[in-house]
Amino acid sequence: MPVKLAIDAMSGDHGTPVTVRAALSCLQAHDDLELILVGDETVLNASLKTHSEVYSQRLKVQHASEVVAMDELPSKALRQKKDSSMRVAVDLLKQGRVEAVISAGNTGALMATARFVLKTLPGIDRPAIVSPIPAVRGQVHMLDLGANVDSTPEQLFQFAVMGSALITAMQGVDKPSIALLNIGSEEIKGNETIKQAASLLQASHLNYVGYVEGDGIFLSDVDLVVCDGFAGNVALKTGEGAARMIGQFMRQEFGRSWIRKLTALTALRSLKALARRIDPREHNGATLLGLNGTVITSHGSADAVAFARAIEVGIREVRERVPERVTQLLADA
Repeated sequence: MPVKLAIDAMSGDHGTPVTVRAALSCLQAHDDLELILVGDETVLNASLKTHSEVYSQRLKVQHASEVVAMDELPSKALRQKKDSSMRVAVDLLKQGRVEAVISAGNTGALMATARFVLKTLPGIDRPAIVSPIPAVRGQVHMLDLGANVDSTPEQLFQFAVMGSALITAMQGVDKPSIALLNIGSEEIKGNETIKQAASLLQASHLNYVGYVEGDGIFLSDVDLVVCDGFAGNVALKTGEGAARMIGQFMRQEFGRSWIRKLTALTALRSLKALARRIDPREHNGATLLGLNGTVITSHGSADAVAFARAIEVGIREVRERVPERVTQLLADA
């Protein structure tokens, strides 16, 4: 069966030069992929040029006359831009014409639009943003990464259920280990919200293993870290900044003398492998989890490589039926 996706082609800091190039690379890599590029048809047709003929059976353009700005209020985008590329793409998902939406646009507007159009799954109060993060053991999934600044204990429990279902679907882990992000690993640490969420998780059939501190996000062996969107977004941006800092420090140190440059040349393969492991582009593509449909958000600054990673996330989640698995696990929990 083909996988059908809608791409918000006008989204992101760079727009169509990135989204179109990434879309074409994914079409080349997946024979069963069908894409609808949503945006200004004049701009898109000019960007596609001869490529539209090569992929004529698997690539369509859906016109949208408006674009949601990166700094636009979500409420304004929802009320006043009903023909934006973002809204039209989400409408295509609601209509059943596609199975997922990928956008590098305003995350707040995307969340508000998707929640309004698609609604949440039964038993889910609020959607959450989840993404894999590079860690010592390979990667760890974390949510919420910014959709909900404040969360109740019940919502943190729902996040744990959703994240567990996602990991099972995407990685084949039967009972993913789950930890709550806290200021200490001892049971007496944390506020009442965290403590009550811990009680709910302990009483469930989920594989809850306790608290993890900030450094444990990257160093522990858990599969899923659960937190509210404020803490999660700060932790995510801190990790990305640290990765860039390490890369910059390494370039500075290896460039201090010709001997160090020679050393870097002999270790070039290892250095490239390290760069890939900590490169945020390689982990691009976060899921708006808990919706009646699959919606993937990309970094707004993503280049074609990073945006293609986000499309790949959408392809895999469609194939693994992630929303259906979340619904089933929530019913069981």
